[in-house]
Amino acid sequence: MFNFIIDLFFPKVCSGCRSVLMTNEVVLCTNCRHELPLTQYHLDSDNQAVKKFYGKIDIQHVSAFIYFNKKGIVQELIHNLKYKGHEEIGTVLGNWYVEDLQELKPEFPFDMIIPVPLHPKKFKERGYNQVTTFGKALAEGLKIPFNSSVLYRKKYSKTQSKKNLLGRSENIENIFDVVSTEENRNKHFVLVDDVLTTGATLEACSRALLKIPGAKISIVCMAMANS
Repeated sequence: MFNFIIDLFFPKVCSGCRSVLMTNEVVLCTNCRHELPLTQYHLDSDNQAVKKFYGKIDIQHVSAFIYFNKKGIVQELIHNLKYKGHEEIGTVLGNWYVEDLQELKPEFPFDMIIPVPLHPKKFKERGYNQVTTFGKALAEGLKIPFNSSVLYRKKYSKTQSKKNLLGRSENIENIFDVVSTEENRNKHFVLVDDVLTTGATLEACSRALLKIPGAKISIVCMAMANS
């Protein structure tokens, strides 16, 4: 009865279009779920996400679940996840995408999910890492550990969104490092992030992880900027 009253006065709304959700809908209404621009990159080993890293760093697999378009459903989703505290969005997207990623397990025996880390100052400001719930959903579905302590950010930096490519590359160089232990050696790490744009941050994270002896890197993102 209490939950019914709460829903009556504060109805749950779709994170994509703000319409009131029906009883059987979670985070997204049925219309928005059907309109999500799926990349299907997990089916293409030579997809556009992989090409972001050609000639830069050795990556085993790269994919993103959906395309990111400005002023669209995906932008609303990421904004609500990143700045409005709606961490359940990451869980829903992770649970959805992991069904596709499970098809890759025979070819890519992943060992551990690693989130792109926030600097402690940024974490304190936001209160959470926006990729945590996405990563944990993937880890649970793939039945592998989620570990947020292997990779860390050494330097605090402001948002990358308004910097040009050169500025981003200079800004993130050498700001990530790893805690390398015997337990973490010879692992295939799956690095997860929210939106893949230039790939500069993910490249820097990957370079740090590759300091660990025997490390292999794959990258999985919620979305990729549709350029």
